[in-house]
Amino acid sequence: MAGRVEGKVAFITGAARGQGRAHAVRLAEEGADIIAIDLCGPVEGVPYLASTPDDLAATVDLVEGLDRRIVAVQADVRDFEQLQNAVDVGVSELGRLDIVIANAGILTVAPAHEWTENQWQTMLDVNLSGVWRTAKAVIPTMIGQGQGGSIIATSSVLGLKGAAGAIGYVAAKFGVTGIMKTLAHELAPHRIRANSLHPTNVRTELMDNAMVRKVFRPDLAEPTYEDAIDSYSVLNVWDVPWVEAVDVANAALWLASDEARFVTGSAIPVDLGATAK
Repeated sequence: MAGRVEGKVAFITGAARGQGRAHAVRLAEEGADIIAIDLCGPVEGVPYLASTPDDLAATVDLVEGLDRRIVAVQADVRDFEQLQNAVDVGVSELGRLDIVIANAGILTVAPAHEWTENQWQTMLDVNLSGVWRTAKAVIPTMIGQGQGGSIIATSSVLGLKGAAGAIGYVAAKFGVTGIMKTLAHELAPHRIRANSLHPTNVRTELMDNAMVRKVFRPDLAEPTYEDAIDSYSVLNVWDVPWVEAVDVANAALWLASDEARFVTGSAIPVDLGATAK
């Protein structure tokens, strides 16, 4: 079915690459215009390459290539004023706001007692508080329109189960699940739905990097992609290392569409059975 979000406007954080870009492109393919947000720069303590302005420009090109409108804003989810400005600029140009995907996130790994205060605070500030700030920035506009809407947050399988070495990430992603269940209650009178997505490994820069490869192959000093790929599947029931970003984007598209019009407060796994273990 084509045009499942025709005429709607989607606000997406972390849209320069990875899952965020996939969300932008998939929704644009189905008729949505896009407000794309990304920091486009490094976050202190995160040991893999950050997104860049060129990455965000590439997302713009992909959406415009689908003959959809897009407003791209560099903004940090740790700064509410920047998010509010992005909402204001995007709605001013595109006219409305129907879909929100709070997707921006980071990953740091270490045993619990080795996390620094700064790593812990940064993780919660981006992955947890960033979702709350995004919701805080968009909700007044969505309520004011009086036409309902869909807010989707990227959690993780680690927002439903624990894992060694990622205590801050796990804490944040469990918190995201709670935020969305709370919003489902608060926004029900306004017919604004709130749900979380829980992917297993997704092949993006957040998962496919030297830090994460070392987690999966600690027996090697500098594991390569080829060394680590088979080990990624240990999280999953299927013998598959990861899903692709478009697989998560397809789930987000469904949640954003009228096909999921009565789905709210749900935690939707896209996980190759990881949460079935």
